[in-house]
Amino acid sequence: MKNYSQNSKIKKQPAETSKMDEEPVAYEQKSGLLGSSLKGKVAIITGGDSGIGQSVAFLYAQHGINSVIVYYNEDEDARHTVNQIHAFGAEAEAIKGDIRDKFFCTSIVEHTMNRFGRIDILINNASVQYPQEDVQEISEEQLMQTFSVNVFGMFYLTQAALRHMKKGSCIINTSSITAFRGSEHLLDYAATKAAIIGFTRSLALQLSKKEIHVNAVAPGPIWTPLIPASFSEDKVEEFGEDTLLGREGQPYEVAPSYLFLALEENSYMTGQVLHPNGGEIVA
Repeated sequence: MKNYSQNSKIKKQPAETSKMDEEPVAYEQKSGLLGSSLKGKVAIITGGDSGIGQSVAFLYAQHGINSVIVYYNEDEDARHTVNQIHAFGAEAEAIKGDIRDKFFCTSIVEHTMNRFGRIDILINNASVQYPQEDVQEISEEQLMQTFSVNVFGMFYLTQAALRHMKKGSCIINTSSITAFRGSEHLLDYAATKAAIIGFTRSLALQLSKKEIHVNAVAPGPIWTPLIPASFSEDKVEEFGEDTLLGREGQPYEVAPSYLFLALEENSYMTGQVLHPNGGEIVA
């Protein structure tokens, strides 16, 4: 309980720090610069072979974070990602499989613990999207596929990883601007991304006493392999033009959000969402 008995000393503005009973902590007395404590930590990144996940892995590697890259079947991208992480001086492994399978998610965690002995950061990033113009055209198969990859896989992997995550660890989930403004062409995808927001906020409440932070990133239109794989040439040509900045974003412009959320110094943020989206205001 703070003692405010001397508040009369600072009843005028501008106020002076030296007259406070308890001064604010302006910096932590650590050796090294901001982020120096990241070196040697271990991250699991789903969809880490390309796009946003790959860019996060590269930025993490430059700060000394080792990564386990989880991917579906993009072998060449995965090899390139691992080789580049090694070039940055960090360790990395790529694990191929389907996160819709709960047993595969468990095996990811077991492999990570056997290889590195720790899990500090979990990034639930992998997702799929299948545009449809009419809700009636979304088949049961598509609906199950979208939710199984985007939501169920996130649940399975989080459940498995939490058995090994300790105080100060963090979980970062990739949502989307579509969770907030919707998408007439990506109805089921937008629904999964909204579910990720609910998951993030709820899990943050559940894990607050363990001091494991849970946050999300909701990118706007970002140029990744998923875009030309999803849309027609006309849609790809105009992709991102409706943003305030008038262009699509690049993965490297999103990756710093994931670095910020992984910092030990960022210890007063949980249950929140960052919005690297080209300038769209999210209320």
